[in-house]
Amino acid sequence: MAARGQLFSGMRGLATVPSYVVMQPTTLCNLDCAYCYLPFRAADRRMPVPVAEAVAASVNRWAAAGRFSVVWHGGEPLAAGREHLAALLAPFGPEVEHHVQTNATLIDDAWCAFFAEHGVRVSVSVDGPRERNGDRVTRAGRPAYDRILRGVAALRRHGLPFSALAVVSYPEPGLATELYDYFLDLGCDVLGINIEETEGVNTRDNSHDARAVTAFWAELVAAWRREPRIHLREVEWSLRYAGAVLEGTADGLLPRRLDPIPTVGHDGSVTVLSPELAGFTDVRYGDFSSGNVLVTPLAEILAGAERTPWVGEFLAGVEACRASCPYFGFCGGGHAANRYFELGRFDGTETAHCRNSKIHLLEGVLEHARDHQSPAA
Repeated sequence: MAARGQLFSGMRGLATVPSYVVMQPTTLCNLDCAYCYLPFRAADRRMPVPVAEAVAASVNRWAAAGRFSVVWHGGEPLAAGREHLAALLAPFGPEVEHHVQTNATLIDDAWCAFFAEHGVRVSVSVDGPRERNGDRVTRAGRPAYDRILRGVAALRRHGLPFSALAVVSYPEPGLATELYDYFLDLGCDVLGINIEETEGVNTRDNSHDARAVTAFWAELVAAWRREPRIHLREVEWSLRYAGAVLEGTADGLLPRRLDPIPTVGHDGSVTVLSPELAGFTDVRYGDFSSGNVLVTPLAEILAGAERTPWVGEFLAGVEACRASCPYFGFCGGGHAANRYFELGRFDGTETAHCRNSKIHLLEGVLEHARDHQSPAA
């Protein structure tokens, strides 16, 4: 494999036009999951409609030029209510794709009608079978699993396709096959797997045995290859990268400039690169925001986002990864929030998240390929 200084040498700074925007319609969540990173999930701080109008002024121009998404996420978007969420959607033009990340506990026939009417694509957070959802509880500490399944059943009853997002806290042998078979039966068409991260208000340790995590990912590849009816986010990207390396075209996979991934908080504040930083403050970095859409247009905020002090520090960390890590071409330098919450700053390099969800992921895919390669003719 070529040195990272030779491949991927052209990526510098942040793009001024994102591929999607994350919007926080409310800070409130009706669940109290043990691994959640959100700091204000017990408070109902709703996004005013003028914030959505200000964001739409930039987003509608971007969407007119090509595919563009708005992702409604964190706390529980449906806790804002259908009437308020409809008012937040209204300023966006018909070209904009809307996605919602939801715990599904509030989904019923009326919400399904809402999704169909507004063209909202749904992603459900659920961690697998009942016994794997012990961390997903209500504010009273009761299991949320049955309510999640009722929401999923409503989606299926109305013929609405949905994605699923699962958090894995303890990768272990046999789990990957169990999870994949579960989500096949659940009926989702896309699946994302997140190994639990230490970030935000979640301070639980996320270090794991390297062999166990690699074996987890290798097993997941095997399960997917046996019956590839689900688009498996992490595995498909890994296979695409490995194929591009073999074909000598990997340099074209990473963008030349990082997607800023702007997160617009309930109050209009804009945090780039990591939604998980929104709502936090630090004596060195302030509130991490790069501006507020009620004061400055979103497009203008993004054009100047590199001047945000911590962003420059993060970009220095990306360059350090480029110079030192053989996996840089796969992950592109990691995530800002993982650096901050694990290392206490942004210009560090390897994190536990890197190891769990990037390095051992790719190693697991390659391990599966090695163990299942066709015999030489």
